[in-house]
Amino acid sequence: MTIREAFDFSLELKAKVINERSLKDYFYSTNAVVKWVKENKPKIKTIDQFTKKIALEFLNSVLLKSTARNRNNYRLNLSSLMQTLEDNEIIASNPMRKISVLKSTPKRNQTYSANEQEDIFKYLEKEDPPILLLYIKFISYNLLRPIEVCRLKIKDFDLKNNTIKFKAKNSPLKTKIIPKIILKELPDLSKLNPENFLFTPIKLGGAWDATENNRRDYFSKRFKTVVKEKFNLDNNHGLYSFRHTFITKLYRALAQSTSPHAAKSELMSITGHSSMQALEKYLRDIDAELPNDYSDLL
Repeated sequence: MTIREAFDFSLELKAKVINERSLKDYFYSTNAVVKWVKENKPKIKTIDQFTKKIALEFLNSVLLKSTARNRNNYRLNLSSLMQTLEDNEIIASNPMRKISVLKSTPKRNQTYSANEQEDIFKYLEKEDPPILLLYIKFISYNLLRPIEVCRLKIKDFDLKNNTIKFKAKNSPLKTKIIPKIILKELPDLSKLNPENFLFTPIKLGGAWDATENNRRDYFSKRFKTVVKEKFNLDNNHGLYSFRHTFITKLYRALAQSTSPHAAKSELMSITGHSSMQALEKYLRDIDAELPNDYSDLL
């Protein structure tokens, strides 16, 4: 079986168990490795000839042209596909699995200061209609990820119980309450088509023939044009930063009146993290938990 045929076989199986975004990433990775082999190792034709040594040479070429993180992503995608080939006895073993992950520094979206956040909200209130501001408030007040906001349809809202249902990062279907602070800003949803998306480029509650990734990219680009350029924000500040900002704000407010563990327990029910360990790691990553002044100890 040729390298292309083997990866296509694996992709066909993966299409049944992974989401559209991941499948596109996998397909892109296979295209890159097939092209590299054709240009640099033309004598290698079949998948069983794709050894650990050849795999490492490909990953090194990616590293030299980009970053350790990008190289690790290629390794992860290709290893998953080749593991499927091993499981189906098309190859004897997965060569990518034997290659180490390189240490890399992940990109982190920084939180906004209180003044930055307030200034952005005031500026966006001038928008007509204020679609981008409401989009950001769902990230901020409902603590949804940008892609999760893009998935919201009119039918996902239960205004009798003030809840929404959506596909989350760590579960196929999650239910969250809609806090009063955002409920009052929702338009009248009762007359809208239940299958329409809440957020579209031109209005709240409309049809939008685009993939969820393209919908997310639209709002990311709109935020860059309308907000980032206006406020001269760097690459570390984006839409995701609002989620970090308001989770930090919530945690610090809760921690003022109760123990850290109790504050985290309540916060976990709000953010939707799957475990206390995951929440604690997240809080460390965004520097939400800071010590008291320790000057008297010095």
